[in-house]
Amino acid sequence: MAETTRDTSIGAGDKSLRDQVYEALRERIIEGGLEPGRRVVERNLAAEFEVSRIPVREAMQRLETEGFLTTQPRRGTIVSRVGVEDTAHFFDVRENLEALAADLAARHADAAGLRRLEQLLLGARRAAERGRARDLAALNADFHRQIVVLSGNPLLQDLMQPLDGRLRRLFRLTAEPGDGPLMCGEHEELFRAVRSGDAQTAAHLARRHVANTRAAALQILAARAAAEGQEPLSAVAGR
Repeated sequence: MAETTRDTSIGAGDKSLRDQVYEALRERIIEGGLEPGRRVVERNLAAEFEVSRIPVREAMQRLETEGFLTTQPRRGTIVSRVGVEDTAHFFDVRENLEALAADLAARHADAAGLRRLEQLLLGARRAAERGRARDLAALNADFHRQIVVLSGNPLLQDLMQPLDGRLRRLFRLTAEPGDGPLMCGEHEELFRAVRSGDAQTAAHLARRHVANTRAAALQILAARAAAEGQEPLSAVAGR
């Protein structure tokens, strides 16, 4: 691997080595430090992090379960590509869970949680105005995460947690320069519905927002795949 500088955070704190390696690798994949198709070698990571191969192996197994890594014959383990079909499946699940989260948030959100949601909106609007795409993607993901927190449903939070990283990665890979104002506007509509306690409208707006995001993301991914000779543009049809 190209990364040879040791991550000095590994071994610090109360988390297990497995969890620390998992989180470090997950962030690299989400933020683009490890690009799709990149080979990931267990022994190299163990040497880099200065740990045994056991926590690295366990971390890699978890990342594969969550869809960040893929094991291929004769190639070993690579960073998963973000494909059209997998992304469509992701949105099938996300649309329904986000609508449920918005419905519950409108019923259960408290004043402190609403203030936090509003702060995220203001930060996202500033990031959009200044063209800070990376900050905007992170703040948008935080907004969706906060809606789930406001639902007050711990099971829903557990179900959404593995999807959170994939959402952040997807935002980074498919964000377009002009997306910011539209996305912020849709988030602001959703915030107003949650704040007013209108569960039905909140669920409708959440579902519509995810559908819009889905259409844009699939179009971008399909165009890239077609250019690379991987999947035809028609893969989006019927989704």
